[in-house]
Amino acid sequence: MDSNPQSCENPEIKSTEEQTQNQNQVSQSPFATASLSLSSLPPTLPTQFFIQPKILSLFSAQSPSKVKVPTQASSLSHLSLSSTSPSPSKLSFKSTFANNPLQSPLSLGPRRPLDPSNGAAIRRASIVWFRNDLRVHDNECLHTANNESMSVLPVYCFDPRDYGKSSSGFDKTGPYRATFLIESVSDLRKNLQARGSDLVVRIGKPESVLVELAKAIGADAVYAHREVSHDEVKAEEKIESAMKEEGVEVKYFWGSTLFHVDDLPFKLEDMPSNYGGFRDKVNGLEIRKTIESLDQMKGMPSRGDVETGDIPSLTDLGLNTAATMAQDGRPSVSASMAGGENEALQRLQKFAAECKAQPYKGSKDGSQETIYGANFSCKISPWLAMGCLSPRFMFDELKKTANRTVSATSKKNDGGSGSPDTQMNWLMFELLWRDFFRFITKKYSSAKVGTAPATACTGALA
Repeated sequence: MDSNPQSCENPEIKSTEEQTQNQNQVSQSPFATASLSLSSLPPTLPTQFFIQPKILSLFSAQSPSKVKVPTQASSLSHLSLSSTSPSPSKLSFKSTFANNPLQSPLSLGPRRPLDPSNGAAIRRASIVWFRNDLRVHDNECLHTANNESMSVLPVYCFDPRDYGKSSSGFDKTGPYRATFLIESVSDLRKNLQARGSDLVVRIGKPESVLVELAKAIGADAVYAHREVSHDEVKAEEKIESAMKEEGVEVKYFWGSTLFHVDDLPFKLEDMPSNYGGFRDKVNGLEIRKTIESLDQMKGMPSRGDVETGDIPSLTDLGLNTAATMAQDGRPSVSASMAGGENEALQRLQKFAAECKAQPYKGSKDGSQETIYGANFSCKISPWLAMGCLSPRFMFDELKKTANRTVSATSKKNDGGSGSPDTQMNWLMFELLWRDFFRFITKKYSSAKVGTAPATACTGALA
């Protein structure tokens, strides 16, 4: 007779007691976790680990005492579960499911963060409001909207307030500028269509047109570039007010200058009021990298069945088409300047090649003759003004054809080298002038700034 009576206990009763103890441990510590390391287990485990005790008791005579563990499981040396149980010899288990599954539902898709300005947000539909940025290259507004949205609706509005007569009796927008704009909008539509999108064109006030389109497609946000003049800033304020009532966010970007407004070494209200002071302040300032154009865009929103609309003619805008014709009935010289991004890029490449290939012509006194293409001008200003060409892209393209470093803040004289690179520095010099005028306009378009006049004097510092 065995002196140890516990060895003769019924295994079923013992297993039931262990099960009861484990259940008590789980009920006392509902948040306990199991501690198990497969790397420390032998290649075989007792069948009690896999089979319920009561079932084991019925087939104890026939069932094997041990069960093989798959080799894949035994080789998982990194799989382990920690335990908060004080007794390492006993196993305790905890369910990973909440008592109420509705308290922790599964996420079946990306959820937008509470902060809508977060770049990782996925918007259902967005509107890109094109203004003086009629291009797909180096367009942060378009690029960001495409990355943050499931569908994008590009829109351009011909604002009736930009046409007609001013208080002085002059055309707010003349027939030549209007023709150039119509061609640029048409070219933008073709470029968007080539990327799987399109351009919605409307004649109307943006604060009314955009709200109507936002309701139709269920837009979450409107993306646009900021402008600098008084009327354009007022239009932005009206857009923000109208969209706020509809619960639609308005996100603005900056993309009309060589230097980004956020990179300036001074606050805009503290900007020097003369070019010389501005140039000294931005000397050595780094220019942001150009944003690559999108190869493929998100599709148009299916909701709302929005029609793209027709691009208006001069007659639709209230302008006389005869004003664009010369006296002999043939198109005027300005008609040869076709609007659009594609035309702008071709002219830029042609200008860079001419600037590099044309030999330097210097006078006897050592002065330099600058080269600006045909008739001593690059004639790229109209495309820069409409946003068909990015000044940063222009800067990068000219650097590619230069034999040495081209600086946007290089001095006008440039030491009298007279090389083709010097002529490119002259163009960079003009781009910097353009930045000055846009920033100074933005500065004084705010009511918070004083009325001190700006000056183009290059000798004085602010």
